[in-house]
Amino acid sequence: MSINVLFTSAEAAPFAKVGGMADVVGSLPTALRRLGVDARVIIPYYGFIDAEKYHIEPAFSFEFTRRTGTTDVYVFKTVYDGIPFYLVRGWPFFGDDRTTYTTWDWDVPRFLFFNQVAMAVAWELRGREAWFPDVFHVNDWHTGLVPFLLNESRNDPVWANVASVLSIHNLAYQGDHVGGWLWELGIPGRNHPDLVYRGLSDNLLATAIVYSDIVSTVSPRYATEIQYPYMGYGLDGLIRTRINDLHGILNGLDTELWNPETDPLLVSNYNIENFAEKRLPNKRQLQLDAGLEVRDNIPVIGIVSRLVEQKGFDLALPALRLLLADSEVQLIALGSGDPKLDYEFWRLGKDFWWKAKVYQGYNAAIAQRIYAGSDIFLMPSHYEPCGIGQMIAMRYGSLPLVRETGGLADTVENYDNGLADQGTGFVFQWEQPSAVLGTLRWTLSTYANQPKAWQRMQKRAMEVDLSWDKSAQKYIDIYQKAIFKRRGEFAK
Repeated sequence: MSINVLFTSAEAAPFAKVGGMADVVGSLPTALRRLGVDARVIIPYYGFIDAEKYHIEPAFSFEFTRRTGTTDVYVFKTVYDGIPFYLVRGWPFFGDDRTTYTTWDWDVPRFLFFNQVAMAVAWELRGREAWFPDVFHVNDWHTGLVPFLLNESRNDPVWANVASVLSIHNLAYQGDHVGGWLWELGIPGRNHPDLVYRGLSDNLLATAIVYSDIVSTVSPRYATEIQYPYMGYGLDGLIRTRINDLHGILNGLDTELWNPETDPLLVSNYNIENFAEKRLPNKRQLQLDAGLEVRDNIPVIGIVSRLVEQKGFDLALPALRLLLADSEVQLIALGSGDPKLDYEFWRLGKDFWWKAKVYQGYNAAIAQRIYAGSDIFLMPSHYEPCGIGQMIAMRYGSLPLVRETGGLADTVENYDNGLADQGTGFVFQWEQPSAVLGTLRWTLSTYANQPKAWQRMQKRAMEVDLSWDKSAQKYIDIYQKAIFKRRGEFAK
């Protein structure tokens, strides 16, 4: 069965990237295309996207009329990594943007515009390129209105058989309290009883949850966690109403991009067979660049992350401060985010300047070298729908230390302390600084006292299949299920 899928998203790597959603939308379509799916992507054409760099050219334009007036919509196109990307501009919503997201009062109307225009672009593609989606694959609240708009168009035979699949990348961000904008645009009432009963008719993610044919999340563990109040963020009851249509599919990794054997940013490339010798120069270079003592036997803890509460650094900072004070260890961190956490990390780097280096912001080259040169990769997240950092770290031979949540629990197997010589990292559960500290001390003890076991664990981590291949097939399965459901059939 040949399937046409139109990914509809606010982000897609490499054009516009803020979080993990961009990595998924930028790489999953390529894996699907290898399996025979005609996957394409539509995103806003933000002002900061470099047309020359990505060979973006004008494709077509049309007038789009809605309650607030008529807008000239300009559609641009490029083919990147074999995937057709359509980029949409329409004044004043997209075109002058300096960032993907701006302010709440502006992001809501511009993304509502994008939801409406995404369907209009699909309609235009039907006539201009003889291509039409069997499935709209929407992502988070930014495109959450599309399943509802499809439902409102079911009486039109062209739209009647078009299915919708929702991917929830982060349930905490919902696009709620948008009723005024919806009314102004003339969007019909979202009168689904599960929305009305719970007072969620003005919540875009909730709207997507009830009107999508299939709901997916980015890891199996996260699909379970969001059914409970702690991680349900007020939508857990609604999620439970869709349990028969809920699927947790682990994100994959672009293993061609993230490959220590070919990565041009490393000073020494390596693979599973020779990492024990050839990985070490990357550690030395990382220490040298950070202005720290170059020593092979001192463990280096690496961090590459947004510095926000979700990522658990409120738990990690007290533990790191104690560890740096009394242990032989180095810390190299890269990130920024919450001003308070930014300051605390800056202060940590100053207080322990001879053994800790903190880079503010983001730098791709430094990030790659942390993955390739650190011994331990710290991700103590309060919650993590999937996470990509721990997967890159494993691919590069840096053993992750993570909290047991979401995709971290699905990807990192806790070290068994040598009982059966199993594990690919170190895992803790309780959301307490003492849990982070205790696990860090255990990790450092393993590094110092069991070097051969450490190397075997590195090899196991690097051997884990983190590619999109298995997950892409699972997406094909749910696309088929969504299509069969929309067309009144049943998948066997």
